[in-house]
Amino acid sequence: MSLLRRKEAEEVTELVAGKHKLPYLDLAAFPIDTDAIKVIPEERARAGELAVFQAAGSRLKIAVRDPDKSETASVLKDLESRRFSYELYLVSRQSLDRAWTIYGKVPAGYQASAGTIAILPSKLSAIRQEIISLQDVARQIEQRFFTNTSEALEVILAGALATEASDVHIEPQEKAVRLRLRLDGILHDISQLPPKLHTLLLSRIKLISELKLNIHDRAQDGRFTIQMDHAAIEVRTSVLPGPNGENIVLRILNPRSIELSFTDLGLQPWVALMIEKELRQPNGLILTTGPTGSGKTTTLYTFLRAIHNPAIKIVTIEDPIEYHLTGIEQTQADPDKGYGFAEGLRAIVRQDPDVILVGEIRDLDTAETAMHAALTGHLVFSTLHTNDAAGTIPRLVDLGVKPSIIAPAINVAMAQRLVRKLCPACRQNVKISNPVLAGIKKGLALFPSGVSLPREKEWTLFQPCGTGCQSCNGIGYKGRTGIYEIIFVDDRMERLILSVAPESEIKKAALDSGQITMRQDGLLKVLHGITDFAELERVVGE
Repeated sequence: MSLLRRKEAEEVTELVAGKHKLPYLDLAAFPIDTDAIKVIPEERARAGELAVFQAAGSRLKIAVRDPDKSETASVLKDLESRRFSYELYLVSRQSLDRAWTIYGKVPAGYQASAGTIAILPSKLSAIRQEIISLQDVARQIEQRFFTNTSEALEVILAGALATEASDVHIEPQEKAVRLRLRLDGILHDISQLPPKLHTLLLSRIKLISELKLNIHDRAQDGRFTIQMDHAAIEVRTSVLPGPNGENIVLRILNPRSIELSFTDLGLQPWVALMIEKELRQPNGLILTTGPTGSGKTTTLYTFLRAIHNPAIKIVTIEDPIEYHLTGIEQTQADPDKGYGFAEGLRAIVRQDPDVILVGEIRDLDTAETAMHAALTGHLVFSTLHTNDAAGTIPRLVDLGVKPSIIAPAINVAMAQRLVRKLCPACRQNVKISNPVLAGIKKGLALFPSGVSLPREKEWTLFQPCGTGCQSCNGIGYKGRTGIYEIIFVDDRMERLILSVAPESEIKKAALDSGQITMRQDGLLKVLHGITDFAELERVVGE
């Protein structure tokens, strides 16, 4: 059809729309969602001359040619019986033809569901085979011709999954849109997207995350699911207004990332044995501390899985629930509805649990409730924001908790950070220079007595390969491990807490009991070739 005839057809359709009192739409300039189109089978859609072009939960937007047609009415009645609600838009035959071509882009038998985006295993496998470095991700995105917004989002998410990225950042700049991926805690620039694609992606992401499309001046949070053959992966969406448009961050919550053992966490062998002993205690409080993104929740989830068995009841209160744990009762904090951490914790105690996880101790009410639970026969896990393990006690006192409650309630206070691991496939040996050798010896001399240290001939220092390899996507690092410092509350430590001893004395008592600092834990991991000095200094400073 010529451009002139097409324009005339659209003008006629717009007039007809006015007679039917329906909004007019030209689907040639509007994104059509692959997931939405399959709500109605292709055969019925063609017979009824209609197409679902967007879906947000059970709310549909439907393009129709003639709302009075009997077959159209039959399809709409069937949708109502399936508890769908819908808005109708009058479109031309050309628009419907374009919508129906989308059926050929999804597999036969695929069923769309609310808040879900499907990534075909074949597509993910094809993209993974072509990705050796982050530059390959950029090439995949830039070289593909996106026929619809769903395909664009699929390729971006498939690239993120192929590289095991934890976050996707889509950031509108003055002249282009920056796409970045976070791998092992570090953001990497991937590509520059055209502003028009950003607009379409924003609408698509808002729809599947069930966010409000017409809100552009306020932050919004939502989530959706990536459905694949082997697993369903949750994605947490954050949309934030900015000077050049709305910034989008997608947090990919791959359940495989929390399926860790104590060794995977990075706990030193003697520390792991002591933690296992504490996890067998029937009551007490175990606190993990550190900044956002330091792996605290992953550590506590690993502890929960280690003690989980059918004979005990475990209940959590979290904000938000990021990962779903089988066999564990998880609840979502909602302060606006009177279910904050403190209120939730009091309610949970009435459920007769054996083990409780409180997502975070933020105030006096939550702290005291958690500690009273620990003193009355419950094993309690929680997190706190402090810089080191010794700072846990002053922080709780600062919140207003009495030392007489802290001392008997806490079993363990631990601080942690995450360092990137050198890629084992391409890391390179480093010859130890005399100044470095002297520094290592000086550092090891400060270790507590009784700690098993590697002998000098066992030291294996490595550095990342400059070009990386296929295994690490050309970065030189692959995965992360924790570095820890841990305080086990014994009789001496309890007396120091009761006397409100300064942080320096608490640190000294921890060292005297044979525990090491995060820097010392990191040094051991450097000497075993797990990470390097540059990465350790990036995380804990020089």
